[in-house]
Amino acid sequence: MKNIQLLGLLLVIVGSFLPLVHVPVIGNWNYWKLDHYLAIACWIFSACAVFGIVNNSVRIVRFFGILLILLFGFTLVAVKMQSLQYFSFLPFKSWQETFAGIVKLKWGWAVEFLGAFLMVIAGGNKKVNNRTQI
Repeated sequence: MKNIQLLGLLLVIVGSFLPLVHVPVIGNWNYWKLDHYLAIACWIFSACAVFGIVNNSVRIVRFFGILLILLFGFTLVAVKMQSLQYFSFLPFKSWQETFAGIVKLKWGWAVEFLGAFLMVIAGGNKKVNNRTQI
């Protein structure tokens, strides 16, 4: 199960460099172009997960996998809210929503979430031999 956790971690790290958001005229943005602080938090959580993987601590890996999922969810909400805020100069709410809709999420989010989910679900099927000796 350690290999699956490492694969999930690799997907999270590689996913931070994949296109996550497409802004017309400007192009595709990855995690580093979205926000440096969120990208640094992603890498710190990943480094802590490496610590858990190396020490065979499933609880640590799951904890930081869940933190990564929450960070990705927060980033998605922040991107949508920021795109609405960016077009706040428009006089009508419908125009703001229409122009904010041109900012599209890309396929990199699937890689990010897949990696975090692999980190969370891997390593849970350890069978313990509960034989009693007399």
